[in-house]
Amino acid sequence: MPRAIWSGSISFGLANVPVRMFSAIDENDLRFHLIHEPDSSRIGYQKICKTEEKPVPDDEIVKGFEFEKDEYVVLSDEDFEAARTEGVRTIEISDFVPYEEIDPIYFERTYYLGPQEGGEKVYALLRNAMEKAGLAAIAKYVMRDRQSLGCLRVREGTLTLEKMFFHDELRPLDEIAPKGIRIAKGELEMATALIEQFTGPFEPERYEDTYREALCKVIKAKRKGKTITAPEPEAEEEPADLLAALKASVEAAKQTKGSTRPKRSGAGKSGARKPPARKRKATKR
Repeated sequence: MPRAIWSGSISFGLANVPVRMFSAIDENDLRFHLIHEPDSSRIGYQKICKTEEKPVPDDEIVKGFEFEKDEYVVLSDEDFEAARTEGVRTIEISDFVPYEEIDPIYFERTYYLGPQEGGEKVYALLRNAMEKAGLAAIAKYVMRDRQSLGCLRVREGTLTLEKMFFHDELRPLDEIAPKGIRIAKGELEMATALIEQFTGPFEPERYEDTYREALCKVIKAKRKGKTITAPEPEAEEEPADLLAALKASVEAAKQTKGSTRPKRSGAGKSGARKPPARKRKATKR
């Protein structure tokens, strides 16, 4: 069993479910180190005072908030303790909502919640009740000295906590979305036809990190002393006629996609009981 990174309880009403939190993701990123090339020694870093330009011992380092430019308010450990909210070890549920109504933009990171020893029955009770209701739970909890918003849902018989962004953390889209753009009917129809050629069920196993695989091959070749030559970059083509490009794309997709991926007849509905698909009703942002 993986090591728990947090333990506490889920609280709703007067009920408490003791749980342990586990990371749901095991990232496969390649880790690189900075080294001194002549002797292959690792590069270390020092904490330097920018004014005195000399190293600073840990006992002289404090946390400060820049209230105004060059004006810092220094906070001690006691100050952070004073700001702590109640329920440091509690995931407190406030609402149950349809999972498909939550915009995925709010989701930040996923954790698994397992029962603590002796809490298996009450854990299963909450899980089964949520499955029967077909709803997800919205809750607040404190982790690493910060209050977070979370969504509790059931995934393959396990309670899952999705850390969420608060609403005021989302940036507005006013200056990003293009405005006043006219789209010809033929272009829209052709673009829709192209989308249909790529439409199918979500199969996560089909998507692989090809860049990581290629980088691993380069590392293995370099380890054997081979010389690596990067391919010549492709020359940028002139912008093609949009409608002609869409037509060509549809024809190409018919030939390459039609035989390798089953076409889906329609967009099926999904509810809170099938949350991994994360389909939702269209909403205005």
